[in-house]
Amino acid sequence: MQWETVIGLEIHAQLATQSKIFSGSATTFGAEPNTQASLIDLAMPGTLPVLNAEAVRMACQFGLAINAEIAERNVFARKNYFYPDLPKGYQTSQMDHPIVGKGHLDITLEDGTVKRVGITRAHLEEDAGKSLHEDFHGMSGIDLNRAGTPLLEIVSEPDIRSAKEAVAYVKAIHALVRYLGICDGNMAEGSLRCDCNVSVRPKGQAEFGTRAEIKNVNSFRFIEKAINHEVQRQIELIEDGGKVVQETRLYDPNKDETRSMRSKEEANDYRYFPCPDLLPVVIERSFLEDLRAKLPELPDQKRERFESQYGLSAYDASVLSASREMADYFEQVQGICGDAKLAANWVMGELSSLLNKDGLEIEQSPVSAQHLGEMILRLKDGTINGKAAKTVFAAMAEGEGSPDEIIKAKDLVQNTDSGAVEKLLDDVLAANAEQVEQYRASDEAKRGKMFGFFVGQAMKAAKGKANPAQVNELLKKKLES
Repeated sequence: MQWETVIGLEIHAQLATQSKIFSGSATTFGAEPNTQASLIDLAMPGTLPVLNAEAVRMACQFGLAINAEIAERNVFARKNYFYPDLPKGYQTSQMDHPIVGKGHLDITLEDGTVKRVGITRAHLEEDAGKSLHEDFHGMSGIDLNRAGTPLLEIVSEPDIRSAKEAVAYVKAIHALVRYLGICDGNMAEGSLRCDCNVSVRPKGQAEFGTRAEIKNVNSFRFIEKAINHEVQRQIELIEDGGKVVQETRLYDPNKDETRSMRSKEEANDYRYFPCPDLLPVVIERSFLEDLRAKLPELPDQKRERFESQYGLSAYDASVLSASREMADYFEQVQGICGDAKLAANWVMGELSSLLNKDGLEIEQSPVSAQHLGEMILRLKDGTINGKAAKTVFAAMAEGEGSPDEIIKAKDLVQNTDSGAVEKLLDDVLAANAEQVEQYRASDEAKRGKMFGFFVGQAMKAAKGKANPAQVNELLKKKLES
């Protein structure tokens, strides 16, 4: 039997506000446990929450960016459940009247096709605290620093049909919230987490299968692996005569498997009701129009501009616009060297390789955009050749100075004096007279292979400082004269 996978994702993005959603407590990551939890965060008697206006602004920005309906009147509710790191015994969230309604996001798949994924809603809520299970002599500790941190929960329609599509969607959301500046997207620190709702059904069947939710997956790689494992588990279970039960599961990356956590609750299990401590939020049209006018250039817009303005391929434009920082870096390099294709090649090639090797983000690059642009200029004006450019790049990565300083210190200026190059080539051909005769006596196919030998000997004699294009041109004339 052929099976079809159906996936819906719930992404929790921590909003980059300075204080929590209902109190003035700081949201800084990494503080000592329980040093950023106020009486309001703990819901002590006599305290009242005050809504953070910045969190509302950020949620509206996201809604505008995904072309969503934004509720002019939205309401906070209490979601009642007990967990040790939930100090109130309930979570203040939104249920029937979320701030952001239906919208969509277009994602680019590996084959270059574009798919539209519907977004059901995005609502504001507070984060819970964190349970710590290590170094407590068999007990668990509770850190409430995170309790009350503003979250935007982004719920997709069940439009996703594979693990790779799911990763493409999460990457698109990740890029979008970072472009907007509303979330730092640091998945390792839990700033962006994903719950994956996965089910399978026979291909062609209209109704959905029973879904399982994989909770709190925090990397692109783990999202793909968790979904693939869960799909296989469900298919094998059904084909062996079993039934998928609706439940919440956890993904164990060490064992590459999902395991049952608890039965999946329904909305009525949480006994939602409007929060009596918070008034409905009313958003004026003028506020939204002002926000819309101030939206930054978004990933899709930037990708399209890179294609039209710089003549880049769809692939290059997509890679370079994947993050705001990468796009800004590329444009700085291009602005200095005036060659978009060369700038793209160096940013996507040598620079990306260096960053990947050292596990760095583009904003941590040891090679500044200014220096890379200047180095490409020296390559364009013939001061250095391609081989020397790689030497200069490596030296810049080691902090040895600007391109001009490195070129001078390492004596890398290429020799473009045609007279000197001709003399060098004459010496190379004289030293390899037998190979010259073989070349001249050979057919075109064999000559092509032998020509590389002479180029290599010439560049070796020039100690890599000759202009390869000039060497090729003069060498061909001499060999065929």
